[in-house]
Parts: sequence; C-alpha cells; structure tokens
Amino acid sequence: MRARTAFGVARLGLTATGLVALVGYFQYTLGVSTFAIANFFSYFTVQSAIVSILVFMSAAVVALRRPTDPAWLDMLRAMVTTYILVSGVVYGIIVWQSSSANYSIEVPWSSQFLHFVIPAFALIDWIVDPYKACLSWKYLGWAIVFPVFWLVFTLIRGPVVGWYPYFFLDARQVSGPGETVLYCLIIVMIITGIAALLTGITRLKRMPRHLLPPWRNSA
Repeated sequence: MRARTAFGVARLGLTATGLVALVGYFQYTLGVSTFAIANFFSYFTVQSAIVSILVFMSAAVVALRRPTDPAWLDMLRAMVTTYILVSGVVYGIIVWQSSSANYSIEVPWSSQFLHFVIPAFALIDWIVDPYKACLSWKYLGWAIVFPVFWLVFTLIRGPVVGWYPYFFLDARQVSGPGETVLYCLIIVMIITGIAALLTGITRLKRMPRHLLPPWRNSA
C-alpha cells in the first residue's frame, strides 16, 4: 500500500503541475495580440490538458483509497495520456519545422510543461504502474472519437472565424486541402499508434491482472 500511496501522491503532483502550467499558458497568451478566449480553449493541447487534470485528480484519489484501478478509469487515463503525448509530438514537429524554415517559435516554460514535461511523467506513470487494469483492444476505437470530433469542429469553425489553432489545418497556409487532409490522417495514425502502445503495455504477461475489465471474455 505504500507504493500505491506513492502513486496517488505523485498523481496529485502531476495534477497540480498541470493546473499551474495551464494557468501560466493562459497568462502568456494574454500578451499575444491575436488572443481570444474562444480561440485559446479551441487548442487541442488546452482541451486535453483540462481533461487530463480532471482524470489525473480522479486517479490520485482512487490510488489513495483503493488498492487497484477500475477499468473505466484506466481507459480514461490511457486516453488523456495519448492526447497529451500527441500534443507534445505535434508541437515538437512544428517547433522543429520552424527552425528549419528560418523562423522561430517562442516556447515559454508553461508550454514546455504542457507539451513535454507533463506528458513524459504521465507516460512514466503509465509504464511503471502495476495496479492498472488490462485494457481491451476495443479501447482503440474510443480513443479516436474525441480527436476526430475536434478535427471536424475545427475545420468547420476555422473558415467561420478566420482562425485555425494549427497552421496545417488551414489550407491557405499549406499547398491546399489535400495537404490538410494528409496532416489529419497522419495525426489520426499517431493517435492510434500511441493508444495501441499504451494498451499493449497493459497486456504484457509480466503485468499483474489486479482487475480485469468487464469485457475480459471478448478481449
């Protein structure tokens, strides 16, 4: 139980760090001339960070009160971990491309924490946690639902407000709609790949089966 308590405390720290980083990122964007509250909350990074804070807080409470995680909670943990990892990968690619294109993107401490530090610790928590449930491969279908809805919403909202959270979603900033679709497909593939990796980790033979999900017979 000491180890379980340590996981709970660590997740409380991860929750607090995420909240501080999100507030810091909001304060940083206030100084941007194009800042708009609706646009700020339209970023995939921001939305996934908000949800991850709630999920990590729930996971911390459960870890402090119960010896194992219920399957539904680990599904949510896997989802938000996937989303924040994808945010970090995509943002890292954007920053890397900007340096190769002879222009720079400012990366404040809050952005570094949201895109790199917190995802890294969330991944470590997922890998070393021996108390998580064995997830079914059916989880992959659920993991992609939110990102697809976000993409559809963003592509519809973009032309209406004249703003996109990421340049590659704006066909005017790339070679055309075809390249935008290609970027979207790549993102979906990255999400599916990371979600599959996280699911596969729970199914390793060395992982203890403390609590199998209700769909165990169909897994």
